[in-house]
Amino acid sequence: MTVETIRRLSGTTLLVASHNPGKVREIRELLAPFGMEIVAAAELGLPEPEETGTTFVANAELKALAAARAAGMPALSDDSGFCVDALGGDPGVYSARWAGPGKDFGIAMAKVWEAVQASGSADRGARFACALSLAWPDGHTETVEGEVHGTVVWPPRGGRGFGYDPMFVPAGHDRTFGEVDSEWKHSVSHRADAFAKLVARCFDGGRDG
Repeated sequence: MTVETIRRLSGTTLLVASHNPGKVREIRELLAPFGMEIVAAAELGLPEPEETGTTFVANAELKALAAARAAGMPALSDDSGFCVDALGGDPGVYSARWAGPGKDFGIAMAKVWEAVQASGSADRGARFACALSLAWPDGHTETVEGEVHGTVVWPPRGGRGFGYDPMFVPAGHDRTFGEVDSEWKHSVSHRADAFAKLVARCFDGGRDG
């Protein structure tokens, strides 16, 4: 059995395989120290592939590979979600679907809270999970995972961040992700956790690979 070696990123341009402006903004901020030019899938008019995977890793790799092959360049994809203990980890990989076709996360957060109350559980534990996949047109992928644990709160607080941020307080803190600035969020978030692992694996010494 041949063990495939880890591939490091080369070049100065990276495609972010996402049509979610919030995710693209966060990834661009996280990549800023590396001086790379970031191009979003929406800017190239690339279609959004159907997320048929049952795990964050599967969906991240699916999206990254589709974008890399379509654009002929390395692509980075994120698949992440909100996992609530009282709901057995839901909405999980279906977090975006709970927001409906209009991607209204106000509706999604209300659904989560209603489901928590209906569960009868007093457990308010939750976590954000993230898989980041870096893919090349030839099909090679490098994938890592990150997470941050905390609690669900209601009503939502804060207008920053995106998605379920206003109803999540990370462990050891008293403000939601919707109440903090992006720099602070990047110091503790699931995406930052995964990104640090990806940088250590695929980026050369904190510079363009």
